[in-house]
Amino acid sequence: MEFRSPRDSDGHGTHTASIAAGRYVFPASTLGYARGVAAGMAPKARLAAYKVCWNSGCYDSDILAAFDAAVADGVHVVSLSVGGVVVPYYLDAIAIGAFGASDAGVFVSASAGNGGPGGLTVTNIAPWVTTVGAGTIDRDFPADVKLGNGKIIPGVSIYGGPGLASGRLYPLIYAGTEGGDGYSSSLCLEGSLDPKRVSKKIVLCDRGINSRAAKGEVVKNAGGIGMILANGVFDGEGLVADCHVLPATAVGSSAGDEIRRYITAAMKSRSPPTATIVFKGTRLHVQPAPVVASFSARGPNPESPEILKPDLIAPGLNILAAWPDGVGPSGIPSDKRQTEFNILSGTSMACPHVSGLAALLKASHPQWSPAAIRSALMTTAYTLDNQRRTMLDESTGNSSTVMDFGAGHVHPQKAMDPGLIYDLTSYDYVDFLCNSNYTTKNIQVITRKYSDCSKARKAGHVGNLNYPSLTAVFQQYGKHKMSTHFIRTVTNVGDPNSAYKVVIKPPTGTLVTVQPENLVFRRAGQKLSFLVRVEVVAVKLSPGSSSTKSGSIVWSDGKHVVTSPLVVTMQQPL
Repeated sequence: MEFRSPRDSDGHGTHTASIAAGRYVFPASTLGYARGVAAGMAPKARLAAYKVCWNSGCYDSDILAAFDAAVADGVHVVSLSVGGVVVPYYLDAIAIGAFGASDAGVFVSASAGNGGPGGLTVTNIAPWVTTVGAGTIDRDFPADVKLGNGKIIPGVSIYGGPGLASGRLYPLIYAGTEGGDGYSSSLCLEGSLDPKRVSKKIVLCDRGINSRAAKGEVVKNAGGIGMILANGVFDGEGLVADCHVLPATAVGSSAGDEIRRYITAAMKSRSPPTATIVFKGTRLHVQPAPVVASFSARGPNPESPEILKPDLIAPGLNILAAWPDGVGPSGIPSDKRQTEFNILSGTSMACPHVSGLAALLKASHPQWSPAAIRSALMTTAYTLDNQRRTMLDESTGNSSTVMDFGAGHVHPQKAMDPGLIYDLTSYDYVDFLCNSNYTTKNIQVITRKYSDCSKARKAGHVGNLNYPSLTAVFQQYGKHKMSTHFIRTVTNVGDPNSAYKVVIKPPTGTLVTVQPENLVFRRAGQKLSFLVRVEVVAVKLSPGSSSTKSGSIVWSDGKHVVTSPLVVTMQQPL
């Protein structure tokens, strides 16, 4: 069922819209989970919705038309929880539509994509778009697996129906070895499970192909009474809670291996494997948080490696937001449950957090350009979690890097008063395209204006775009020492009389100098420039490989701290 209007019959649009601009609602919850007050980022903003996606997909023509309609309607912010594959900007409808919006003074935020945790997965990478990755919040929904050998395996779930009998263990099987016909049954695909083997048992299914909630439906239809959903190796340890249609929980990749080993060992010792799932409701004040979500797409930027993407991260895991009537919380057609709110995960949920914050910044600073708003969000972002350590990467449990979180996690209050901003105009983006070796015709497609890359415009290099992050990419063609420089211009949006001093944290193995080391402003709106020189020595790399190190350049006047990530990548050509 689809509507020939922006009315939502899927749930995704309602959910993302209410994250950006939902009014305060109490009590809000999903099947009793995450109970409390729900509110969007900009609860008093006006919202316009433009439908670009249909059952058959999201067409470029609709995306372009929606951008143009939004600009003509006078919107201030476009929130785009949509993405495709990475192509050159002149073939990318989102990049083209977003340039037109940016040129008209409209801030565009877009999802980084859910292709993580591998590198080079980030999408929506045009420098005039603010690209948002996903982090966790300090709340989760534990649902642990208790095995017959007494071992407790942590998992997560938003199951709201009748649970399993407390204190009782149920027969446990792995769908891949004894649930049905091998590979397709290991994934619990439609029609793959044998009801004779599955009936009245808890079934372990692997992630992949069909949706996570659909696997639970397959198990339920085959007579199973519960499901454990195990991540594959590529998913790592990142857990996503779902509104399952039967008692079910999700566990990480290593936990899945442990459960399979237990099943095999129990079968060998002739004591049938058993388990139960213990649902623990909503847990608050989780540590550590935020953590970079496993699915959140990662850099480096596949099209313009000199521009760090994603720009920043925002909450995107297990986010409660509004939900339409007529769509069950699991999204499965047979799910007839009704809820006013649902808990979903994705960079789709992270993006509208930034869109709503951009609306608040625009209301507070009406004269700010889209680049100024992004700069304020990026230079005030943080990289430490609530245990004061560098944010972790959910997929590995190790520290995350700038390729995962960009400038860091948004900090709304600090973004209101960033002190200095890195501003950009459409002319700067045209220079960037010229320096990227785009032809006049390519640039015309993107900008919809005639642009000539004469020598004067082309002076400089791609990394000299006045961006709030700095990325140097060195090709080691047998050279021992290499260097590059960046010129950046900051605009004072803080106190009229202020003096900023620089603190350089150079990436390991690099020599970084900044001139001048002090910026003294005499009035608000004044612009001052500085030069950053980066010198490196070649490192041992195998052909085709690269090494990335990061540091930062921080300007401070004692009241404001303006932080820019500095990234150095060494590449050994094939």
